[in-house]
Amino acid sequence: MNRRTFLRNAAQAACLLKLIPCSLLAQQSSTSTPILDLYRKSVVIDALAGLNSEEFPLRPEITQQVVDSGVTAINWTVSRADYEGTVDYIAKVNSLVDGDPSHWLFVHRQSDFDRAKRDQKIGIILGFQHPEAFESDLKRLLVFQRLGVRVMQLTYNNRSLLGDGCLEPANAGLSRLGREAIIAMNDLGVAIDLSHSGQRTTEEAIQASAKPALITHAGCSAIHPHPRNKDDRELRALADRGGVLGIYLMPYLVASPISPTTDDVLLHLDHALKVCGSDHVGIGSDGTLDTFPASPEQRMAFLKDMETRKRQGIAAPEEDRAPMVPELNIPRRFEILAEGLNKRGYSADIIERVLGKNFYRALGEIWKTP
Repeated sequence: MNRRTFLRNAAQAACLLKLIPCSLLAQQSSTSTPILDLYRKSVVIDALAGLNSEEFPLRPEITQQVVDSGVTAINWTVSRADYEGTVDYIAKVNSLVDGDPSHWLFVHRQSDFDRAKRDQKIGIILGFQHPEAFESDLKRLLVFQRLGVRVMQLTYNNRSLLGDGCLEPANAGLSRLGREAIIAMNDLGVAIDLSHSGQRTTEEAIQASAKPALITHAGCSAIHPHPRNKDDRELRALADRGGVLGIYLMPYLVASPISPTTDDVLLHLDHALKVCGSDHVGIGSDGTLDTFPASPEQRMAFLKDMETRKRQGIAAPEEDRAPMVPELNIPRRFEILAEGLNKRGYSADIIERVLGKNFYRALGEIWKTP
């Protein structure tokens, strides 16, 4: 089970999550402010996000929340357990875009971000969270690139054929096939994502890649030590090679059993900006564009999903809380974070970079091919 499925099934668990009622969260600011004006003009990129629904066409209320988010583009996970399943799911996402071209478009090149912003649409970057879809056949990388995939993780939490994930105690780093995959991804203009990779895999991949690597969704170990968070050495190496870190809105920002707050997200952003510099930090929520609606009936489904992930051996430590920041259960969560950065004294230029300009720059460099 991947994170997108986990989030969708958990989306209704209001009793467990103790969320603010969605009727209150849905209220949008109407008064113009400097931060709101900045947000409206910025290219806003969520480096990992999806939707609570897979029923296309979307219900009008979900589409409205997507529009209300103000997000320009998202990295949408389409990898499934095998090649055929992944191709089928890519076709399904295509049906969303084809069925509602007034709201959606695919992002295949940097200029598509500009088109999405200009036309007030939401861009979809197709991405993988694990390499099982192409297994050991690197020729399939070209197939997926032609199908529009532009971001790929080398590992999920455990070991893949390309390298060790963050939960592997051996921390063995890249495999020979992993190094070959990096060369192929560089040539094809596919971004290398190291969010779930182990320390050695992360560091070796950053150095092996001729193009900047990405960590689309993670946190900072210096703020909360956790396998899914990255230490300062990894962050510096990423920034030194032009990469970008996306801070996520996940429970691993703080120690269990506490649920993270907006301030916790800002603490991680603040640390990342100090370590990486203002050109190398963004946001990858690891969540959804729409809100998590309240439904007490889903509490058992949420708990069952956590047990399933534990049995599969893919659950991370402290995976015992809602996979979100309850305070940010609102479509314009990025705007709230922009306001928080403003209150911490960050300039409009830096806030704009965090909102999406840094991922815009890095992905543009990565996607260029000879």
